[in-house]
Amino acid sequence: MRPLSIPKNISKFNKGRTELEKEIPNIAANFKRLHSENPLISIIIPAYNEEENILKTLYSLSLTTSLHRIEVIVVNNNSKDATELLAKACGVICITEPKQGITNARNSGLSIAKGTYIINADADTIYPAPWIDDMVTPLINNPSVCLTYGKFSFIPIAATPRIVYFFYEYVSDLNRKICQLFKEEALNVYGFNSSCRRLECLSVGGFNHPAGTNEDGWLAIKLREKGYGKFHWVMANRSIVWTTDRRIQIDGGIYKATYDRLVKNLSFTHLRKWN
Repeated sequence: MRPLSIPKNISKFNKGRTELEKEIPNIAANFKRLHSENPLISIIIPAYNEEENILKTLYSLSLTTSLHRIEVIVVNNNSKDATELLAKACGVICITEPKQGITNARNSGLSIAKGTYIINADADTIYPAPWIDDMVTPLINNPSVCLTYGKFSFIPIAATPRIVYFFYEYVSDLNRKICQLFKEEALNVYGFNSSCRRLECLSVGGFNHPAGTNEDGWLAIKLREKGYGKFHWVMANRSIVWTTDRRIQIDGGIYKATYDRLVKNLSFTHLRKWN
């Protein structure tokens, strides 16, 4: 069952910059312990004006229970605020991508990543401790899996109650199951919660994608069409990631988003085709 409310192990990170700045020495110490010059896993985080969110993301990742060698790469995409300053203070790799856009930022991080596996994350999302290993284990254990994607829940930043999102997330899960079984599973892939092999990603041109498509789902299709394997949906509730609802608010709010998903579920015009 999905969480009805935000769990305590997540809510402890869900604080603003001012409250979390005192944790920066601990975050940096955690990453010093975790970082490797020869990592198995590279976590890539694009960031644009995320000074209010970047600390909660990095704090949560710094407390991972991963058994593997990791590196964390923050790609500052021309932020006008303190995003870069805060990321560097936390002791992670921080580079600047001067060409604006999420695709450019993800490709920039990919170009310097050293890990055998890359995990795509976002700078406004909180990641539970088991998440890293749950995302890469299917790739490690099964050569026929080319990409993993996971579950996520919403942290309200506007007036929408958390219980509304609780039901919305079940509707979203139904939609993902329909896409997995009958439509296009790549529609389930989101850039803040997916993983693949670095060399395979590079071999298909990274995150480049045609106009009118998204970089995350299109990457999944390229990997599958190249013959690298199938997708794996990480279903463990312990690895649900928590992201803000700001994109839903920008798109018109929760009720419009729910209506759009219901219409999408009833439409069979995109069967087995990516648009």
